[in-house]
Amino acid sequence: MGAAKEKFQRAGQFGSQPAGQAGKRHKMFRRGASLGVGARKPGIREAQQMSNATVLDPKSAGASTAGAATPEAKHAARIGAIDLMRGLVMLLMAVDHVRENIFAHMLIGDPVDPVNTAPSLFFTRLTAHLCAPVFVFLTGLGAWLYANPPSRPPRSPAGFLFKRGLLLLVLECTLVSIAWYGDVPPHTVFLQVIWAIGLSMIVLAAVSSLPLRWLGAAGLLIVFGHNAFSGVHFQPGETGYVPWMILHDRGFLPIAGAIKWKVSYPVLPWIGVILCGFAAGPIYGAATSSERRRQLLLWLGAGSLLLLAVLRGFNIYGETLPWAPAGDIVHSVMSFLSLTKYPPSLDFLLFTLGVAFLLLRGFERLDYGNRLVGAIRTIGGAPMFFYLLHLYALLLMQTLAVRFFGANHGTRFGVEHVYTLWLTAVVLVLLLYFPVRAFANYKRRSTQAWVRYF
Repeated sequence: MGAAKEKFQRAGQFGSQPAGQAGKRHKMFRRGASLGVGARKPGIREAQQMSNATVLDPKSAGASTAGAATPEAKHAARIGAIDLMRGLVMLLMAVDHVRENIFAHMLIGDPVDPVNTAPSLFFTRLTAHLCAPVFVFLTGLGAWLYANPPSRPPRSPAGFLFKRGLLLLVLECTLVSIAWYGDVPPHTVFLQVIWAIGLSMIVLAAVSSLPLRWLGAAGLLIVFGHNAFSGVHFQPGETGYVPWMILHDRGFLPIAGAIKWKVSYPVLPWIGVILCGFAAGPIYGAATSSERRRQLLLWLGAGSLLLLAVLRGFNIYGETLPWAPAGDIVHSVMSFLSLTKYPPSLDFLLFTLGVAFLLLRGFERLDYGNRLVGAIRTIGGAPMFFYLLHLYALLLMQTLAVRFFGANHGTRFGVEHVYTLWLTAVVLVLLLYFPVRAFANYKRRSTQAWVRYF
């Protein structure tokens, strides 16, 4: 499923080098311009570009915002914003998974009940809504960047998409499912976001050679149109039951055996999102200036939120349950933003992607030499490694908490306040940052193909 690290390759720091060294370093950079590293075997570099959009020095990336006009700095800045966006949603995801680990006794539904849910818990869950749409959209956008490397001829992303999609399906059914409760084999395999991304990548691999406009139109048709089929359901035993559950309805697959299989993320809307992300790739192409890209992101973000205000405000279309003004402004906002995630409604996607577009726009103007920004980019540059690591860290944390403090909510340990789960998430991320940074550095140096998939 990039990033500021303390020890970056000095691809953009020519100004501090002697002229001869700078010239040699500049030649090396040009040979590996698509990744910001020295020349390596094409197969290795191709895989890295998909999962690690940039490994350029953050100071050189920030140079574009300070007036530097080099193509390398411009490329680093625009791709750096993607790494930063991915890193941010990884952090929000960690908070949500801490909630599921030590706050699971406070059940929340889908959509979240705005009447019976405390505002602190409601808005904590709301921040996590950004995660899946951003993951999937950026996967599509990253596929386009892979297919259109700077200063090199276009290439097909189909092979890499297909292989990585299969890998994600295997990981979801094995390491990820085991991590949730520690059962080997797992008593239930939850087909969640990793499954949805994997299947969406396989679909994109099959259609990536079609004209970009066709793919964009198909993606928009799915995103805008799938809510029209919310009333369509099949009963167990009917011909369309399994296909429709995989595409649009949640539930358990009718598979005999000791292991249960639950589709938690129906994939049809996510296929639409990944197609839209792929079609939006040229926004981050070398031919698009920073100002033009910021303008397009503003239009996309503001347009999405304006359309949400109209559709949701008047309860026209795009969400199953209507909203209604409450007795105070906070609960009125909660009612308005009580949106369906499983599968993601049109209004859910307009809200989350609209916010994401505006964040991406703002990220291009940040100082990439800032240490906090760099740390978030580091996490965004090794997303799959962070994902697996944090799940097993949470499993270990829950096991140790039960052992030393005892189970206080059934068979599990839990906390009583929302602020506690935020503090726990902060400590967890701080502890995991160092192994993630070490892996990101290793990933950048390694010639092992498997490393690039994490």
